[in-house]
Amino acid sequence: MEKSQKSQILTKKRIKTLRGKKKIMFEALQDQLGVITAAAKQTGISRRTHYRWLKADENYKFWIEQLPDLCLDFAENALFKNMKEGKTAEIIFYLKTKGKNRGYIEKSELDIKDERTRIIIEKADDDNNKVETKFETRTST
Repeated sequence: MEKSQKSQILTKKRIKTLRGKKKIMFEALQDQLGVITAAAKQTGISRRTHYRWLKADENYKFWIEQLPDLCLDFAENALFKNMKEGKTAEIIFYLKTKGKNRGYIEKSELDIKDERTRIIIEKADDDNNKVETKFETRTST
């Protein structure tokens, strides 16, 4: 029997209270990484009901708003697991995002706080040719 079928059967059998249904929906949303349609299908609780609960129940809304962080934790755990296994792409990704202060960057970053300076960098075309870069300095009068 498929996991979603088991969940639907469990939902129908044991969850009779509104609080219990909200809990099972939250657990399904965790399982489905926040995808409402998939969680609704897994539980047999409609999307419309979920959105109604969000509007009416501040406690439910609070827990649902925690899901992006829970999903990010899941992704980070998978990333670290792959890094420990020596997967090169994951290691490079981590170094590029978290190791910038140690020189692991592919681009130069410029932090300008002078309001008189304006830099315009145009995006490269499909063949990776630089289209245009402008650097302007305005002086106060």
